[in-house]
Amino acid sequence: MAVEQDAQATGTAQDDHNLRRRNVPDHSSTNGTVTQTSREVDKKKSQKPKTSILQTLDEWEFLIAPLLFTLISFFTRMYKIGLSNIVTWDEAHFGKFGSHYLKREFYFDVHPPLGKMLVGLSGYMAGYNGSFEFKSGETYPEELNYTFMRLFNSTFGALCVPVAYYTARELNFRRPTVWLVTLMVLCENSYATISRFILLDSMLLFFTFTTVLCWARFHRLQNQSFSFEWFVWLLLSGISIGCVTSVKWVGLFCTALVGLYTAEDLWNKFGDLKMPQTTLASHLVARVVGLIVVPLLVYMFSFWVHFLVLENSGPGDAQMSSLFQANLRGTEVGKDSPLEVAYGSRATIKNMGYGGGLLHSHVQTYPEGSQQQQVTCYHHKDANNDWFFYPNRNEPLYNPEAPLVFPGDKSVIRLIHSQTGRNLHSHTVSAPITKGDYEVSSYGNTTIGDEKDHWTVEVVSDAASRDRAKIRTLTTAFRLRHTSLGCYLRAGTVNLPQWGFKQIEVTCVKQNNPRDVYTHWNVEAHWNERLPAGDPGSYKSPFFRDFIHLNVAMMTSNNALVPDPDKQDDLASQFWQWPILHVGLRMCGWDDHIVKYFLLGNPAVYWGSTLSLFVFGALVSWYLIRWQRGYEELKPSEIDYIHYGGLYPVAGWFLHYLPFVAMARVTYVHHYYPALYFAILTSGFVLDWVTRSLARKDRRLEWAVYGILYALVIGLFVLFRAIVFGMQGPHQQWRHLKWFDRWRITD
Repeated sequence: MAVEQDAQATGTAQDDHNLRRRNVPDHSSTNGTVTQTSREVDKKKSQKPKTSILQTLDEWEFLIAPLLFTLISFFTRMYKIGLSNIVTWDEAHFGKFGSHYLKREFYFDVHPPLGKMLVGLSGYMAGYNGSFEFKSGETYPEELNYTFMRLFNSTFGALCVPVAYYTARELNFRRPTVWLVTLMVLCENSYATISRFILLDSMLLFFTFTTVLCWARFHRLQNQSFSFEWFVWLLLSGISIGCVTSVKWVGLFCTALVGLYTAEDLWNKFGDLKMPQTTLASHLVARVVGLIVVPLLVYMFSFWVHFLVLENSGPGDAQMSSLFQANLRGTEVGKDSPLEVAYGSRATIKNMGYGGGLLHSHVQTYPEGSQQQQVTCYHHKDANNDWFFYPNRNEPLYNPEAPLVFPGDKSVIRLIHSQTGRNLHSHTVSAPITKGDYEVSSYGNTTIGDEKDHWTVEVVSDAASRDRAKIRTLTTAFRLRHTSLGCYLRAGTVNLPQWGFKQIEVTCVKQNNPRDVYTHWNVEAHWNERLPAGDPGSYKSPFFRDFIHLNVAMMTSNNALVPDPDKQDDLASQFWQWPILHVGLRMCGWDDHIVKYFLLGNPAVYWGSTLSLFVFGALVSWYLIRWQRGYEELKPSEIDYIHYGGLYPVAGWFLHYLPFVAMARVTYVHHYYPALYFAILTSGFVLDWVTRSLARKDRRLEWAVYGILYALVIGLFVLFRAIVFGMQGPHQQWRHLKWFDRWRITD
């Protein structure tokens, strides 16, 4: 009887752990002797090879599955990648920036340099010399291996798939959910499409994915603090944060997610009274170094390489300080310029604020206020940037034959616009945008004017000399105080509307703040036939100052990317349209002879992930209400799972999506792609949570449900494959893909 009971108990356990015990033969008791029939032995022998293979596949799934997914990912991102031989969409921008790296010409862009340097690297590896202009819609020349450059970029997009797989594992999703999340990234049509061109988005997505993976793995190691692996993943998190931020500033939203987690983690440790203070301090220092110092060093290093490579003068010079420009090869800034400014000198005057431009005027007038000639700051070389230094009206008229007179600190001068002959002028009229400041205009001429044309020079510093008696080219920083009103000439970061050509507003600020660098000016270029040429390029501009200067200039230009009410942008879209897949984007012309690409997501991925955000909110609300009513149905491990597997992906979605709700700048569908990834992770959590009962009751039913979802995601990707791989011929043949009018796949 006892033997029979033991056999029954063993059989019950075997049902629960059949994978571990499937090779153990069945036993029966006959007079206390264990026997086996020949039929059972033959059956076990016949099943043994099959079981062994399944067990091997099961044990090595963590390598086999991502490898297969990755191979398919490379196919979907690279198949027919060279089919279109024209410059497509923003390849016109980023391909051109890559050309500047190959020619080592300094340029300016609103994005950090890492992604564009990688584009330049792909061109270098492809044997490209940087001579092509990348004009939109233009055919690539035969000598430019654009296919290789696209393949290089698509590699980042393809590698997002295995990173998504391992991230889902680290978030503790079950295997069916891990596969679904991976398939949603793999079969997301918009991800596959945008990865096929010379753009920054595949790199941005890749480093976003790696940051989330590093964070998830670091969290899983929270019980192994200060171990070698813990330090490795902390360091990798910092490096990944630095990389994603160095591609686009959108990476700051991913940084904020990790920062939010770190703040919560440290706060919890602070509340652990059993933790020694030295241990708490060690946790704080480790995170400051790993998640602040390391990312900042990576970010700064990308700019250091950027400055190192771009040693020649180029189209972006005017965004930088005069000293920086003077040290570029082939520059005209400071070249043959006399060192000391005299009356009668013609010069360009540079604002020394971060991202400052050149003092500028043109014949157009202000539409309101004084309606006099506009004065602005402009970042490009132009004859309208030139000004003459003249004595004030209380001194004798300028005589080109008289001995030279050099203005300096406390000198009262006039600045006369070289192209129109008008005086730099200010009065008590409010500035057009910054109403608290006075308007600055160009008024009168060399003979007509008044005391409101007078400006007092206040020398702030000089990089070459302590002598403030003279204004020196490039090295002297000075302020211009309006002699009558007492206000200071200032060019901030405010852009004028279209009537001012989006140039920077110049005002006369009433507050006297000597530390306000936007009131600091220097002479950039200088012409005077009566003075000998100097060598201002012997003075170097410090890296840290150039680094700050360029970043503020990028921020200023980014803020200026606002929709123009006078122009219709058919490619732009609104934030509310993205989660519901309300609109797509034509990436090129739509003529029949052009290979056409349409940026549109997989409907199952988009709508499913957006729905999951609401379902997650409902789940959390449900459990909170029941908890408030006294129900305690969730284990601590389940609460922890909801917290880190569900809440943080939702927080990541909000951090990447809500800023675009508040942004005034023009937006496009690809701005949603980082947020989409967090919505996909949220959908993975929701499905994993709601199907957990199936996993306990009937695994076959669970796999059936997931099988339907797999088929849906894959099927819709296949259905919309033409918008990824390229639509050839008349677009009407894809009319069946135009489910809604806003999907402009056909006219």
